[in-house]
Amino acid sequence: MGQPDRGRFGEPVRVPWIGGDSVSLFVCRHGRTTANASGLLLGRADPELDPVGRDQARAIAGATPAADLVVSSPLARCRQTAEAFGRPVRIDERMIELDYGELDLTPLADVPPEVWASWRRDSDFRPPGGETLNELEERVAGGLADLVDDALEGTVVVVTHVSPVKAALAWALQCPIDISWRCFVAQASITEIGVSSSGPSLRLFNGVAHLESLVEPERS
Repeated sequence: MGQPDRGRFGEPVRVPWIGGDSVSLFVCRHGRTTANASGLLLGRADPELDPVGRDQARAIAGATPAADLVVSSPLARCRQTAEAFGRPVRIDERMIELDYGELDLTPLADVPPEVWASWRRDSDFRPPGGETLNELEERVAGGLADLVDDALEGTVVVVTHVSPVKAALAWALQCPIDISWRCFVAQASITEIGVSSSGPSLRLFNGVAHLESLVEPERS
């Protein structure tokens, strides 16, 4: 009891001391794009939200507490989602989607089975021209830890992508990034992470209740 949580390599989790209270970070996946709707592997390509995605963005903004700080990936689909909160948006490059390299915009069904197998087996697997899951985990964890001080001052919302949300889950649970293969993150979903002096903890994952009045929430 009273000991800081330990990270993947045995080091203390990098969060500041904030006494006995806990604060929250709201980590949201962006709304839908035509590439998402078409079943494409969407990384650093930069499509805008489609009409459904714009409705989803407004639903996210209405479902979270009034934001004092909104942080976004630099890609258009996240920036447009973040703009629905009606607050100035801080861009953080660390919240950008995983770089799929040459696989970007490939139909999911066309990714070779051996590539999926290598990806699942090794978090240091790098698609040609892309990024590893371990690299993703490191940058997202650093970005979230740096936001804890801001969360002490008010509500912080982070608008990002499917893979960074999964990396945020790994940070909250202090488990390896390969948990990303065993969880599902819907478009426009909300994840809430509490942070206290003992480290981060998961409060809500993949919340989609705010989407029920829109299209059927994504299930696959």
